[in-house]
Amino acid sequence: MHEECGVVGVALTPSSEVNSAALFIYYALYALQHRGQESAGIATHDGERIRDVKEMGLVSEIFDKKRLDLLKGSLGIGHVRYSTTGASRIENSQPLLINYKGGTIAIAHNGNLINSRELRAGLEAEGRIFITDSDTEVIAHLLVKELIKSNFVEAIRRLMQCLVGSYSLTLLVDDTVAAVRDPLGIKPLCIGKIDGGHIVASESVAVDVLGGTLIRDVHPGELVILKDGEIESHQICRHKNSAHCFFEYAYFARPESIIDGRLVYDVRRRIGETLVDEHDGKVDVICPVPDSGTTFAIGYSIKSGLNYIEGLIKNRYVGRTFIMPGQEMRDTAVKLKLNVIRSNLKGKRVALIDDSIVRGTTSKRIVDMIRSAGANEVHIRVGSPPIISPCYFGINMSTCEELIASNKSIEDVRLALGADSIGYISIDGLVKSIGIPAENLCLGCVTGKYPLEVRGEACVRGRPTEM
Repeated sequence: MHEECGVVGVALTPSSEVNSAALFIYYALYALQHRGQESAGIATHDGERIRDVKEMGLVSEIFDKKRLDLLKGSLGIGHVRYSTTGASRIENSQPLLINYKGGTIAIAHNGNLINSRELRAGLEAEGRIFITDSDTEVIAHLLVKELIKSNFVEAIRRLMQCLVGSYSLTLLVDDTVAAVRDPLGIKPLCIGKIDGGHIVASESVAVDVLGGTLIRDVHPGELVILKDGEIESHQICRHKNSAHCFFEYAYFARPESIIDGRLVYDVRRRIGETLVDEHDGKVDVICPVPDSGTTFAIGYSIKSGLNYIEGLIKNRYVGRTFIMPGQEMRDTAVKLKLNVIRSNLKGKRVALIDDSIVRGTTSKRIVDMIRSAGANEVHIRVGSPPIISPCYFGINMSTCEELIASNKSIEDVRLALGADSIGYISIDGLVKSIGIPAENLCLGCVTGKYPLEVRGEACVRGRPTEM
């Protein structure tokens, strides 16, 4: 399972002492690098036209002072990508620019459209030409089509009527920065005040890194326009309930981010505490799978009164991409990323705390490593319920056939991983830990019931209401 994408939009006032939106976006993307490591890009408006730089790689690998200096202007958007729709190639990197007779737009997208294929076919039948295979270009073509006929707000309204799926967008339409969040608020998006202007971003850490102040989350179904130092809001449409992705709290977001009013660190700590209530057992030490299991383990340790130890150390300098053919080399790859501290594990009954188990292959190797280090027992505790169904809304998650919990009982999962016991947090325990009612969360991958209609799947929601 991989992260999704991160988006940023910055609008500085003309009177601002700092007049480089690109530098602000650069640091904001750095803070969101965990959301995508495949490619990154920045687009700015220099007062006359939109300029952009985007490449495959990390933010630090793509941008230097020379390139940032080329991106002049006080307005801009940025993107870090991990592909969920569209191949891993430079053409699919973002922001995506499209010229049309009314001007130029740049768009950055976090999410996934369920009806992208149908929309694309309709646009191609009209003679529109695509240069990428991502759903972002579908959104861009639809928006351009509406901008030719309507003002910006009405164009966004008509665009949102067409889109089915998850999307948090930042837009640069000539000299205007805007942001849009899908009617269910599946993907996060927030607004902050920074020195000389405002920022919209996938997570509040992007506001923090700029020394800014978080104002609020973008509401589901809301269009936000940043211009001349003001925030203009338009509530385009709304569902009766939201459907915030629970995996933002369990895995994706950084622990210091505030997502829809909840500090992610506090949610993960409460999940760890809930795991003790639901799956207490006789263990000696609490050991997280770094880094995502760390905060869960802290909560588990505090609630249980048992020692928290580091039994696994993560190597943060392993390259992002390398080929490891064969089972033996894949095992070596895990050891490159994680190593054990034998003295902390030898002779111990270990509670191994992880955020989730998807395919189970990495979990099996970690259990084997801990046993090889001399642990007497390994008891897995998981901060997410069993993942039984795919995600259709922007997470690169396996098919049902690849999900270990999809066709196995919990006992069979335990046997497959070689653990002495396994305990997943319950759905009720997860919901309580997050502090958002179940009807306002997307729990599709753990329930098999989705907030939007997906062909062949159960749906628990209806269409949004226009405002």
